[in-house]
Amino acid sequence: MSSIRRTQRTARAALAASTLTLTLLATSACGPDNSSSDAAATTAATAAATSAAATAAASGKAPGLGLPANLDDLKKWKTADWEKWAKDYAAPAVAKGYWTVEKLLAAKPVDQLKPPATTPTGQPTQAPQPTAQPTGASTQPPADGGNDAPPQSVEAQADAHPYAKNLAVFGKIFFDKPGAATLDPGKLGQHYVCSGTVVADPAHPGKSNLVWTAGHCAHQGKGSTFNENIVFIPDFNAGGAVSGGKRPTDVSQYAPYGEWGAVNHVTSPVWEAEGGEVGPAAQYDFAILRVKPENDTGKSLEETVGGAVPVWFNAPRDQLNITNYGYPAAPPFDGLELNHCPGGKPSRMSFDPSRPPMLAIGCSMTGGSSGGGWLSTKDGKPALVSNVSVGNDALKYQAGPYLDDVAAGLFDFISKKG
Repeated sequence: MSSIRRTQRTARAALAASTLTLTLLATSACGPDNSSSDAAATTAATAAATSAAATAAASGKAPGLGLPANLDDLKKWKTADWEKWAKDYAAPAVAKGYWTVEKLLAAKPVDQLKPPATTPTGQPTQAPQPTAQPTGASTQPPADGGNDAPPQSVEAQADAHPYAKNLAVFGKIFFDKPGAATLDPGKLGQHYVCSGTVVADPAHPGKSNLVWTAGHCAHQGKGSTFNENIVFIPDFNAGGAVSGGKRPTDVSQYAPYGEWGAVNHVTSPVWEAEGGEVGPAAQYDFAILRVKPENDTGKSLEETVGGAVPVWFNAPRDQLNITNYGYPAAPPFDGLELNHCPGGKPSRMSFDPSRPPMLAIGCSMTGGSSGGGWLSTKDGKPALVSNVSVGNDALKYQAGPYLDDVAAGLFDFISKKG
């Protein structure tokens, strides 16, 4: 859906990206971090029901697949509520040997979601000025619609081969759309690709098997279901074995840590009920996979790649300095190289002002980077604060969901189910 603009970013953002990269594997396997300074703003943003929810409430019915009439109630869900909703979170096993190198290389990039039609058209800005946080929750959405001027574009930077060991937490997610094997049996056109990040599992410290990605990389959204044959390959093509038209002779050359098939998958209730190529469901466009290796060595994913990134929920927006990572595959990229953008301070972007505004940064990455991790430094160490969701064709930026208590509740649920 989108190719992303290229321009220069400030030296400060580049320096922040360097610091973030150098400290990546210093991250410990700790639990989800929650900060309260932005929580009041998020509560205020989500307290007003969406128009669809309001209609459902008037009729006495909840919208979609078990959504509460007021989306703010999702923050109050307990384990039993998540269990009841996510009853189909088990992923069918991927057949051993299914993902051949031919299928992997033929996989098509998943389009980024489209931006809102009403995106501000003012001059690009390096970052919005921090504003004082409200002292109490408000039921009113932001007067500006939850949008800042669009961020200034940043040129994506390809990481040099061989990839530094601290980049092994990033990888590619391959999958088939639901029913693709029936619609296109035995053909290479049924395969798709996104990006993902190994994240720390608070219920299994030091031994995580969790991967964070976009909701649209795991589930097709409204009226559909989860994708099939989902596999994560961390540190894909770290040595450059498939770069420049080369063809590997062994799986280990392009998958140095093996292939990890999804055994559980969850996405936000909002994405599952409302998700589409454009719309406010993008503001909840996140998913988590639990994976296991095709060839079991007895080690977890985190132990295998040498690290995992903690997730920082309710991160104060004015403290964020973001670098995102992914494998862009739509032109002019080929999907074979890990790239990153030192995006710096995020702007806000919203479809629906009653929902948490998304984070937006300049970045020239394209389709295929969807789901890629957005990192910012917390207490001197990198933490995941979002993922690639939306791409803007005209203004050349990317946006990702703000991870509030809804994301934290979903993450806590899948963590404890392992």
